[in-house]
Amino acid sequence: MEPLTSRMIVGRGTPESQWRHWLIRNPLEAVGAQQLLQGIQRVVIVSPHPDDEVLGMAGVLMHCEESALRCMLLSVTSGEASHPDSQLWPPELLARTRERESAKALTLLCPGCTTVHLRIPDGQVQAHQVLLQAQLENLLQPVDAVFCPWRYDGHPDHEATAQACAKVATRLGCRLFEVPIWAWHWARPGDGSVPWRQAICIPLGAQQLKLKRQALDCFNSQLLPDPSTGRQAVLPDWATARLLRPFEVVLK
Repeated sequence: MEPLTSRMIVGRGTPESQWRHWLIRNPLEAVGAQQLLQGIQRVVIVSPHPDDEVLGMAGVLMHCEESALRCMLLSVTSGEASHPDSQLWPPELLARTRERESAKALTLLCPGCTTVHLRIPDGQVQAHQVLLQAQLENLLQPVDAVFCPWRYDGHPDHEATAQACAKVATRLGCRLFEVPIWAWHWARPGDGSVPWRQAICIPLGAQQLKLKRQALDCFNSQLLPDPSTGRQAVLPDWATARLLRPFEVVLK
C-alpha cells in the first residue's frame, strides 16, 4: 500500500454516483449479518471517533439488538479536534457533545450496547497506539468479532486504530472485520489499492436504513456548518451519501 499521502481526504472526492454505477456492474457478495456472525459470542466495535460506528457499522449494531447478541462499543477518541479554532465548539464542549450524540444514536440502533470511552486524544491515535493496544488487550476476548475501520482508510486515526486492532485480534484469536469509511472518498471505482476480493456487503432493509439515517441525524456537531470559522459541515450531504446505502461494506 502506498504512503498515507496518497490517500488524502481533500475536496469532494469520488461522488456516490460513480460508486453506484460501478457497484451495479460489479456487485459485491451479499452476506447477512446473522450468517457473518454465526458462532460469535460478542461483537466489539472499535470506533476512532463518535459517529464512525454509525457511518460504517449501523447494520451490525442493529443486528446485535435484534438477535440479543452482546455488543460493546469502544470509542477511541471523543472527537474533540473536529472543529479547530472554533468559538462555537471548543474542544471540551465538543468532546462532551459528541459522546452524547453517540449515546443518542445508540438508543436508536442498539440500546443494549455497552460503551467504553478510551479518550485518547483526537488526531493523536498513532502517537498513542501502544496505549491503545494495551487497552484493547484488556478489553477484547478470543470469542469476539471485532469491527474497526480499514487499516488503509486514509484518516490517520482510522489507520492507527485498525493497526492496533489487527495486532491484538491476531494475538488473541478474535475475528477481525475492517470497514471502509473514508476510503470511499479518495479511492476510485475498481481502484487496485482496495482489496475488493475481501469485500462483502451486509444488506440493510428499508427500516434499517431509515434508522441509520435517524441515528446519523443525531450528530448535529458534524452535520451543520460552523459560522464561527466559516467552515462547512464536517459531514456534508455529498459525503454521507457514500455511507447511506442499502448495504454496508466489510472487508473480511
